[in-house]
Amino acid sequence: MMNGPYFFDLPGIDPDQLSPAVWAYVGDAVYELFIRHHVVTGGPDKTKNLHHKAVSRVRASFQAEMVNKMLPFLNDSELGIIKRGRNVKSGHVPTGSDSITYRYSTAFEALIGYLYLKGQRERLAEILAKTVELSAADG
Repeated sequence: MMNGPYFFDLPGIDPDQLSPAVWAYVGDAVYELFIRHHVVTGGPDKTKNLHHKAVSRVRASFQAEMVNKMLPFLNDSELGIIKRGRNVKSGHVPTGSDSITYRYSTAFEALIGYLYLKGQRERLAEILAKTVELSAADG
């Protein structure tokens, strides 16, 4: 068992000194772990089915849709993070996505990563819960 701080206790990391691309890099992992946890808590299932459920929520098109639906829920600081994340230049766009969708999904991941790195756990939890709420409202 690990003694001392857990991986989410991040002394010495100032996300304001990092690029939005780094925020998105971290946000991608945080969001994926959140989604995997969410689908597992939905009840027992085969890993293949869990994987399909998770992939449907971590794909760029879903994340871009979520960030656009969340805009009214975000404060000015978070909107600034979204804008900076959206403007990250990527060397490639994944197959099955277009550049605008990918930029908005990067913005979503940047927000998640920034809040995580900043230690704003309550706000991060609110935003992650909002993704579940908004996706449930879609059916």
